[in-house]
Amino acid sequence: MSVIERLSAVVPVVDGAGGCCLASAEARALLKALADPIRLQVVEALAGGERCVCELADALALAQPRLSFHLKVLKDAGLLEGRQQGRWTYYRLRTEAISALRLWLDQLLVCCSSV
Repeated sequence: MSVIERLSAVVPVVDGAGGCCLASAEARALLKALADPIRLQVVEALAGGERCVCELADALALAQPRLSFHLKVLKDAGLLEGRQQGRWTYYRLRTEAISALRLWLDQLLVCCSSV
């Protein structure tokens, strides 16, 4: 049995009711979103809490359109939530997505250590 097949057996699919685990496809989407150095910097910048897009742009020295592209990728992957306040948009990490990814990685380690 391949590692991928073993992972598929170990890592259950999210049931849509807020399950705690990721399917392999969901894990790939999260990892792909985090693979870009700029997006990883955005996640690190948001680790301290919610921030306005303008604050993120200044902190990361990025033009707003470029930052918005990366924020959209992270949001589409389920890693971020945004909220409007007046004319500003504030983003924060979705801790449940980070926790689910961590659980998936922990299960990957368990699976691989038994190979």
